Amino acid sequence: MRVPKHLLLTAAGLLLAASAAQAQELPTFRLEMKNGRFEPTEIVVPANTRFKLVLHNAGPEAEEFESLELKKEKVLASGATSFLVFVPLKPGSYRFFGDFHPDTAQGHIVAR
Repeated sequence: MRVPKHLLLTAAGLLLAASAAQAQELPTFRLEMKNGRFEPTEIVVPANTRFKLVLHNAGPEAEEFESLELKKEKVLASGATSFLVFVPLKPGSYRFFGDFHPDTAQGHIVAR
């Protein structure tokens, strides 16, 4: 059976709209990197829920967000902004750090 082209286009449009709406509904949190430190050092997120973490490097040098537990890492140049999307986390605390300043750039994500 042949499906009319206008029905296919309508279905494709609905799928795109649904996926865009779903992406916009993600709880979003911000993390700023500056001078070898993270702000805030604790990010509380809802457990068992996908979420987006927006990273901004306000410092004069490159910095990296890294979490071995969460298997995530991202390097940002000075002034750059990017994001990571996380799978739903079980309740708990998950450490992250800056690989370029491991002694001072530390924090954790707490899923509650």
